[in-house]
Parts: sequence; structure tokens; C-alpha cells
Amino acid sequence: MAKLQQRRSENIQGNFYVDDTCIDCDTCRWMAPEVFYEAGEQSAVYHQPSNSIEELRALQALLSCPTASIGTVEKPKDIKTVQESIPILVSENVYHCGYHAENSFGAASYLIVRPEGNILVDSPRFSPPLVKKIEAMGGIKYLYLTHRDDVADHQKFHEHFGCDRILHKDEISSGTKDVEIKISDHEPYSLDSELLIIPVPGHTKGHTVLLYNNKYLFTGDHLAWSETLHHLYAFKYACWYSWSELKKSMKNLANYTFEWVLPGHGRRFQTDAKSMKHEMQVCLDWLEKN
Repeated sequence: MAKLQQRRSENIQGNFYVDDTCIDCDTCRWMAPEVFYEAGEQSAVYHQPSNSIEELRALQALLSCPTASIGTVEKPKDIKTVQESIPILVSENVYHCGYHAENSFGAASYLIVRPEGNILVDSPRFSPPLVKKIEAMGGIKYLYLTHRDDVADHQKFHEHFGCDRILHKDEISSGTKDVEIKISDHEPYSLDSELLIIPVPGHTKGHTVLLYNNKYLFTGDHLAWSETLHHLYAFKYACWYSWSELKKSMKNLANYTFEWVLPGHGRRFQTDAKSMKHEMQVCLDWLEKN
């Protein structure tokens, strides 16, 4: 729980606030940008919600904050309604799970709802309200993990839903040694006609991304939109394996067709397939200069 006595001075006066335990993961700022902003390498409230939509988004961000650093002076009147609103629809049958985990540094996770079985992309916190909602949405067939950093509560989700976990062998650690499906090479791996796992070494050696229906690309920590640069980019400051290999991976990834970039860290981006090709070229040009 956020502590009022630790409320940051950068917060505007009012009900919502961020305390000094914030780890600057950016979650609240992209979930409710009309309320939260960055101030001194942490988040703060610059505008108190002024309507029901802003209130809902701010409370969704409160529940999703990985360190429980967001608080309200007054107890929310109907937090169950907010809990019922998560997972949050992104588009069609793709949802943002919220409930980010601190041990994944606040990475986002997603749920793809399909008649053939739902796919959880990376792991959120194993929070009872979220688990109950996923049960009602059909459970989980596969828990796909992009890389070692964002596995969070994968074991709890596996035990509860009986889902098969998927992770590249180069990402396996003591905590993931029992995953059911270990991808063993660096060629694309097809789960079915709609789901393609693409190896993208760079951020980590065995990092992969998931392409769903040639439209949604779940990118983990490989590719995201930069609000500062105003184009797609990669995290050079957080490249743990090889920047040169990441460049090669990105060039290969640009050959695929997709319309959405849905990262674990960083901002989402959506455009039509033709424009995405252009944006990927902008990203490649930037990579060559860095």
C-alpha cells in the first residue's frame, strides 16, 4: 500500500498521489497519461481525475503498479468494479492484463483469447481478481515467455491453470528449468497457423517475440515506441547480450508483416501494415547510427 506520509512533493494536491517507493517503471504514465507524469526520475500526479474515465484509468494504474506506489487519500468507493475491468481490451481479442510484477520491473503482459485456447504473454502478478477474470475468459492454454526477465509468477499460473510454458533454452534459469516447451534453435517456431515465435537475440541471448495473426507483435524488451524519439527503437542502455546481434535481429524482424507493437517495457504502437514497414525502416536507420 502507498503511504501518505511518503507522498512525493511533486504530486499536485488532491486524492491521488505517488509515494517515494516508485521505481520509475512508466506503467502509470502510459496507462493514465492524463493523470501521471515523470518528475525527477519517478512518477507523480499532475492532474487529478476530473471524470469517470480518468478515474477508472487512474485506478487501473493503481492496481497495476508493481510496487503499490500509487495511493488515494480517500478509499475508492467501488474497487471491485475496477478489478472487473481488468484485463483491459486492447483490440479485438487481445487484452492487457494489468497487475504488473515488481520482479519483472513492471513489465506488461497480455492475454490472447481464442477458441483454440488462450495465450498469456509474459507473466503478470498472480493476483486473485485477475486469476478469477482469466478463469471466466477461458483459462490459459499456453504461457509464452519472451525472455528471462519477465517470467514473474509463471509457476503459480502454471500450477493453477495447467498451462504449458514456452521459453527459449538460452533463457532457462533455475526458476524456469521445468518449463514444458523449450525452444532449442534460432529459427522461427510455429505453435499453429496463427502463432509464430521469432528468435530475436540481442537484449538477451534467447529473446523471442510472438507474432499473432500477422497483426499483433508481442515484443518483450526487444522493440517499443519511444515518446522521446517519436519512433520505434530498442533499449541500448539495457542490452544485456549483444547490441550487434540485436541489430541483425531487428533487420530480420522488419521482413514480417504486423500492425501492432505490444512491448513488455516501453510504449505500444499501432498503424497499418504499410506504415509499419516505414516505421521499422526508421528504426533500422536509427540503429545504424547507434
